[in-house]
Amino acid sequence: MNTLIWIFIFLATFCFMEFMAWFSHKYIMHGFLWKLHEDHHHKDHDSWFERNDAFFTIYAVVSMSFILAGAKTDFWYGWPIGLGIMAYGAAYFLVHDIFIHQRFKLFRNANNWYAKGVRRAHKMHHKHLGKEHGECFGMLLVPFKYFKK
Repeated sequence: MNTLIWIFIFLATFCFMEFMAWFSHKYIMHGFLWKLHEDHHHKDHDSWFERNDAFFTIYAVVSMSFILAGAKTDFWYGWPIGLGIMAYGAAYFLVHDIFIHQRFKLFRNANNWYAKGVRRAHKMHHKHLGKEHGECFGMLLVPFKYFKK
């Protein structure tokens, strides 16, 4: 196994996960699984947990399945794929749950151009309370217009 190929697969998977986050957010979370995502747009619950958190579990199972396949079979690239998915999940958790939604009170003073743009884009996404007419479904890569001002 070539280390450069392993690193390439890991990085490609991490980058591909931004597309997957956008796609699943736009067409699945705001589509047929809206009932799981809806409580994320409507804070009408007292729990720290949301039904929306189930999506984390779905991607965690996919990640663990690739890692397990890499460990138990000749499918060695299961390792970099599974770890790339896991790394994106960690980045998503840091940006979305901790930085933007402040589920843990960390990174409150981050105020650089990227932080402002990501916050602005997510705020525009959450201004739509229903599943229709949404905008900005990505997480780490958001349209350039949100970085202006």
